[in-house]
Amino acid sequence: MTESDVVNVARGWIGTPYVHQASLRGAGADCLGLLRGVWREVFDCEPGSVPAYTRDWSEPQGDEILWRALSERMKAKDVDDEAPGDVVLFRMRDRAVAKHLGLQAKIGVLASFVHAYCGHGVLETSLSAPWQRRIVARFAFPLDQKG
Repeated sequence: MTESDVVNVARGWIGTPYVHQASLRGAGADCLGLLRGVWREVFDCEPGSVPAYTRDWSEPQGDEILWRALSERMKAKDVDDEAPGDVVLFRMRDRAVAKHLGLQAKIGVLASFVHAYCGHGVLETSLSAPWQRRIVARFAFPLDQKG
């Protein structure tokens, strides 16, 4: 399995409706559900247990739960060291917790990422300047390990 295989798996989810807490290709996924589904297709297992979560999870406490969980399972990279298949973590508002993520599909001038976005479902989006400014962390998909 290569980084481009991870991108192809993620692209296979495009068109899946956005459904909070779901992780089933074609039926529904949120951004974490997309990552979980891609992980399952790559490693044939779950990346770990995921407790039920609300749309505002970790916000009242200011707890970077998602960032911490990604750090435990993946290798952190410099945010500018982009590669296809990377998991990118976004902070959607200043001083808010980082809680949106996607998988980098293309790099360079035509950079893009695949993500599940409320109201849109799973899609591939240009990694335009407004999105790039929101990236707070980047992780290599751990292809050198077994789930």
